[in-house]
Amino acid sequence: MSVVVRSRSLPLRNAGWLAFNALQLVFTLLWTAGWICLALLLRTIGGERLPLRMAARCWAPGLLGGAGAQLQVEGLEHVDWSRPHVLVANHQSIIDVCALFRAVPVPLRFVLKQEMARVPFVGWYARRMGMVFIERGRARSSPQRLRDAVALVRAGAHLCAFPEGTRSRDGCVGPFKGGVLQVAIGAGVPVLPVAISGSGAVLPTSGFRVRPGTIHVRIGTPIATAGLEVEDRNALARRARDAVIDLLHPPQATPTSR
Repeated sequence: MSVVVRSRSLPLRNAGWLAFNALQLVFTLLWTAGWICLALLLRTIGGERLPLRMAARCWAPGLLGGAGAQLQVEGLEHVDWSRPHVLVANHQSIIDVCALFRAVPVPLRFVLKQEMARVPFVGWYARRMGMVFIERGRARSSPQRLRDAVALVRAGAHLCAFPEGTRSRDGCVGPFKGGVLQVAIGAGVPVLPVAISGSGAVLPTSGFRVRPGTIHVRIGTPIATAGLEVEDRNALARRARDAVIDLLHPPQATPTSR
């Protein structure tokens, strides 16, 4: 009898998750479009800071809460947030952007793939907020974009990138590409390693299958770039990747819920 009950309950549970994910997708699209429209309106009236902070205080918490995701942040005390940094993080899920917006206490600008510029709403928002676009695999052939990114960081921006270039499907951290590390060297600012775990379970890379869970964001110690040259970018990328991997396997610590 118990076998029959389980066999009947499984399709019902799957149907429930399908319905939940369908509603979650509709909510995500409407919530994102609504906040982007408001952010673009405010950007037209004033500067970028308020719309960027809305992403951290309104948009990101709404999507995290709607997904049933708890966010735990460690290591904020390691960083002088009054200084600009280039943040480099591993990448497990598209919800990583929400987690970083929410976790970091200063406005963030992201390095995005060029094709994102053509996505309605998201592309419009990214352009107006001064995000950096790169062509996948062609960072070295875009010197003007690198110069623009360096100027952005020198002006005080915190720039965040996923140097693996794509989301990991197995949780392993892939090689870091050196382009964004070149920006840190050119701007003369520290590289800040950030490790994200748990996001791949909340929203995996394939499809749109949301499951409640906990996302951990661990912020490491800034890596100085003083004295480095452009030729050092790959060595710096390896060092930053090693730091992220170390953060993914930390000793026991007391997290801060946000």
